[in-house]
Amino acid sequence: MEEGKFVEYHEVLYANQPEESVDGYTDALLLELAGRVEGLRTPQFDTAVRSLKYRDFVTAAQAAYEEAGGAEEPEGPGTPTVAINDHRIPLDYNAVLLEGDAFAELLRQIYDRPEMWDATRM
Repeated sequence: MEEGKFVEYHEVLYANQPEESVDGYTDALLLELAGRVEGLRTPQFDTAVRSLKYRDFVTAAQAAYEEAGGAEEPEGPGTPTVAINDHRIPLDYNAVLLEGDAFAELLRQIYDRPEMWDATRM
């Protein structure tokens, strides 16, 4: 996102998810929620939403998510799911993802000892 507000917008979107029985995020809802993030709503942002500028990225991300579920979870593995370099991180590591130093150490372990993570390869 060119405005540099991905994290802030993601937090707002996550906190305001439509019910699963609803069709999801409409352009109007996406723009309304973007208005809650200081500095995000610009003419360029509004055009990107309305023109589906990032549709290919979203489609690829959805496909990767479904692939992460494998045959056992064809609709995807559920939330939260984290994969680093095609290695699905076990749920018991999720708290580590929110701790800067611990997360850095996890990345070092994956980099230094990839064989340790082979069982989690997607």
